[in-house]
Amino acid sequence: MSALDRNAKIAVIGAGAMGAGIAQVAAQAGHSVLLLDNRPGAAAQAIDGIDRQLGKRVEKGKLAADERGEIVARLHAVEAIETLADCTLIIEAIVENLEVKRALFKQLESLCRADCILASNTSSLSITSIAAGLQRPERLLGLHFFNPAPVMPLVEIVSGLASDPALAQTLFDTAKAWGKQPVHTRSTPGFIVNRVARPFYAESLRLLQEGAADCATLDALMREAGGFAMGAFELTDLIGHDVNYAVTCSVFDAYYGDSRFQPSLIQKELVDAGRFGRKSGRGFYDYSEGAQRPQPQQISSDASFDSCVVEGDLGVLNDLLPRLKTSVIKRDGKGLLRVGDAVLALSDGRMASQRAKEDGLRNLILIDLAFDYASAKRIAISCSAGISADAREQGIALLQSARLQVSLLSDTPGLAVLRTVAMLANEAADTVLHDVASAADIDLAMRAGVNYPQGPLAWAERIGLAQISQVLDHLQASYGEERYRPSLLLRRKVAEGSTFHDQP
Repeated sequence: MSALDRNAKIAVIGAGAMGAGIAQVAAQAGHSVLLLDNRPGAAAQAIDGIDRQLGKRVEKGKLAADERGEIVARLHAVEAIETLADCTLIIEAIVENLEVKRALFKQLESLCRADCILASNTSSLSITSIAAGLQRPERLLGLHFFNPAPVMPLVEIVSGLASDPALAQTLFDTAKAWGKQPVHTRSTPGFIVNRVARPFYAESLRLLQEGAADCATLDALMREAGGFAMGAFELTDLIGHDVNYAVTCSVFDAYYGDSRFQPSLIQKELVDAGRFGRKSGRGFYDYSEGAQRPQPQQISSDASFDSCVVEGDLGVLNDLLPRLKTSVIKRDGKGLLRVGDAVLALSDGRMASQRAKEDGLRNLILIDLAFDYASAKRIAISCSAGISADAREQGIALLQSARLQVSLLSDTPGLAVLRTVAMLANEAADTVLHDVASAADIDLAMRAGVNYPQGPLAWAERIGLAQISQVLDHLQASYGEERYRPSLLLRRKVAEGSTFHDQP
């Protein structure tokens, strides 16, 4: 089947921010859209809001005035569910309550045409469970947009146990025709994005709990080294801790308490205190008027050096070398960078003191991962116990010569960006292993849905799957927790010498 014809009438139930956004997307694509809400006047108010938003685009020259009028003319506020009887597609965007959604779809099934496609915009509930009470559960699928729907490109096409694959493809093609970037996923807890993204929050929260660094420093590292649009603390403040914590708990419970999804006590305390983030005026940061935003911690050095020595292949860290303001001498070795008395290396997931002892390295400084060492603005380091003051200063000075702001973390396994990326890739690998979605769709979903600089599986391949697996092994050994166990599929790919994106 192909995309729905533009003449197909679409209905959206729920005129909140998400429902209104979905209605706008469908109307912009040329469909006549009926918008229904159980609150009297809410649908009409939502359409007025859409009109105002489109008006701002007209003022900025991003939309023609006549096009604005045509879009708004295709939006129709309705007050009775019976008016939806002849729709081709009905999208539900109401409260995240299983029983309420089930009751709605049962009512729609008895009311609508036999060929009407029913879709839920749920972000966390099982499509299989929602459809279980229907006479024809195959006609119900998930059509999960991301907020704000007119702006965010990703749409997850979610298939439950009984969902018709042909209808899933119709929704996929329709979302694509609407200018979105759709991906297919099975109805498992969190679908793609809300499952794979859990480590992004969890690792920063754990580092904060362990005192590795403060919120501002960890956020800055994720942005300025990792290439993420926001750090975990500013992002959860934006999302709302009540929402983000609830999703984490939902996924954790759905996976029977798997430690990979364990909620954070720090975030729970914020929720208990009513510090939900921006919407309440306080979260990890203070958003009250006049509040000062804390600045990331960084260290500096005035030490001087004449040259540095590169021993062997530094892997992705090689991209840093052209930025160093000194002569580089190359020798054989095991991937080390030496300046003065300091030995620098990319983290492999071990603590600096552990690696120094096991590998016989004095004055060791471990360097965190950066998405692009050629353009990164900040980098994290950790130092082995007993490092000399001179060696520490020389290592910092070398990194400063590359115009990097240097943030010192406590002696933490995997530092900040590396452990986060390794865990994102590991969760993505398990998502492929469990046949939830393809590697390509997962990478696309994380780029288009949450603005990651690169899909986690492609990023892991760029670093090296063997190296990512080693980092996870070392994290698991350091913590003694199943949370960091490497995915079976990741181990298999390393053993085969293959990648997630190899063609079969």
